[in-house]
Amino acid sequence: MKARTSTGTSSGTDPRKVALASLVGTSIEWYDFYIYGLAAVTVFAPQFFPGSSPLAGSLAAFGTFAVGFIARPIGGVLFGHLGDRVGRRNTLVITLVTMGVATFLIGLLPSYATIGVAAPVLLVVLRLVQGFAVGGEWGGAVLLSTEHAPGGRRGFYGSFPQLGVPIGLIASNAVFLVLTAGLSPEAFSSWGWRVPFLASALLVIVGLWVRLQVSESSEFEAAKDRSMVLPIAGVLRHHLPQVLCGIALFTGITGVGYMAATFSIQYGASAYGMPRTGLIAVVLVVAVLEVPIILWFSSAADRWGLSRTILGGAIATAVVMAVFLPLLASASLALTAIAVAGARWASAPMWGPSGALAAQAYPPEVRYSGASVGYQLGSITGGALAPILTTLLLASPLGMVGASVYLVAIVVLSGLGAVLAARLIQKRSISASV
Repeated sequence: MKARTSTGTSSGTDPRKVALASLVGTSIEWYDFYIYGLAAVTVFAPQFFPGSSPLAGSLAAFGTFAVGFIARPIGGVLFGHLGDRVGRRNTLVITLVTMGVATFLIGLLPSYATIGVAAPVLLVVLRLVQGFAVGGEWGGAVLLSTEHAPGGRRGFYGSFPQLGVPIGLIASNAVFLVLTAGLSPEAFSSWGWRVPFLASALLVIVGLWVRLQVSESSEFEAAKDRSMVLPIAGVLRHHLPQVLCGIALFTGITGVGYMAATFSIQYGASAYGMPRTGLIAVVLVVAVLEVPIILWFSSAADRWGLSRTILGGAIATAVVMAVFLPLLASASLALTAIAVAGARWASAPMWGPSGALAAQAYPPEVRYSGASVGYQLGSITGGALAPILTTLLLASPLGMVGASVYLVAIVVLSGLGAVLAARLIQKRSISASV
């Protein structure tokens, strides 16, 4: 029998404990996802793609990073099916273990010099598994928090899984910063980069212990008997507008996030010779300060309205992205820090409440599938493609202006997605009350 808190709530359904479990699990998953991104922009080109030109090396690095996004919608569909049919918590246990195993194996992977072309092939396969796992993680973690949240507090509690992104970014950057500062370039390139991947095994054990302490929500228990044989079929048949809104919403949010977290490091180091250690330190400090900003805006969103808060963040972020690339091109670490901080902090009002808004767009019986697919497809059109398309635009005749217009456009798309999603939620609420 579950222990009960002083308020009489089962400890397994206590919103604070559930939020903590979601936070710990997503932080570990995003740590795993981000250390790959950092390795991709620091060591993967010479280790797995030797002999390529600087531009080809950058595209190969971003390409292997983007591969993980391809598997994310597949993971969202499969794990969304399990989450809607058998439960959020048990599905999240599977996603955490899957991610941990893939990350650990990357840490053991021989280089191109050792096994030839099999090395990049296996790297891509393991990256696909990472994407597959994280594809099912986000939706379940957001639902676990929002479905246990008290009335009128879904924006705040729904932000805890979202905090896993900056916390995972902090942990991954901190580990890489310590290793690059403490090891010689040769030692780091030879074996040091593997340490963060191998350490994931210990983190997964901790995450499993925390996650197994929580229970399913009463909202899911009441809806599971209504769950469809194929929830994704119901989503596509009855909720396609919500999926499209989710794609639009998360295109700009994830695109901005990865531009600030990974592109800024690669671009500053490869194009302007800026120190990678300094760039990683900038991203680390910005992510630390981002956490309270997300929490504040997510709490405020419960008063202001989720879509209004996201729209305000989109307007602020669009202004920042108009000058983001010129600031990076200054080759000044101080101006780069302003660009990264501006992008991440301005988008905090978008990121924090977005999970709760996406969850509210669907009824409980298809919520895991619907929210996951919209988010994961948006992560492809935004997070996966933004660094690649920006790199190509910068190398094209359109140059800095064309790339900046593109970045502003995807942020505007996110604001539009939030507004339309809110209207669909309101329409569904009115229909349900009639």
